[in-house]
Amino acid sequence: MVSSLDGIIAKKDNSVSWFETSDHYEKGISLSDQDTAAFLRTIDCYVMGSRTYEHALELSRSYGWAYGDVPTIVITHRNLPIERKNIEIYSGDLIKLVNERLKSRFKNVWVVGGAMLARDFIRLALADEIRLSIMPIILGDGTLFLDAIGLEQVLHLRDVTAYKSGMVELWYEIRK
Repeated sequence: MVSSLDGIIAKKDNSVSWFETSDHYEKGISLSDQDTAAFLRTIDCYVMGSRTYEHALELSRSYGWAYGDVPTIVITHRNLPIERKNIEIYSGDLIKLVNERLKSRFKNVWVVGGAMLARDFIRLALADEIRLSIMPIILGDGTLFLDAIGLEQVLHLRDVTAYKSGMVELWYEIRK
């Protein structure tokens, strides 16, 4: 998940311009396109909520589909357009989805959003880790990442990476 320092993952207008930063952190490392591509190759399946899917479709008109040909499951009760053969709509129990369909087929499933879906995966103990990239900005208003999660969750810090852009990536294992 990408977040502002104040925990906002989406502005009310859904703009993503705040992902770009002019900040420069001298001690940080550079994030190369090769590093990003290598990481993305480790993902076997994406799971996303309907609003994230709709936003990804909108962005794909300008930037292309960010998730390639990787199987993508959209969690929704709504009838949404399916514009690619690797996209599947799922409406049902998340525990059943994970245990009966995902675990047997995929090693690395990435929940890409949104906030409600991430919250549900954490609450139901279906998530193994949280990777949070914090951008050097305070947005002040919008969708919170972990708003009203309703439970205490112990985490173990696996890694921290600071980038030259001022972005900091936190990688936590969820203790079960």
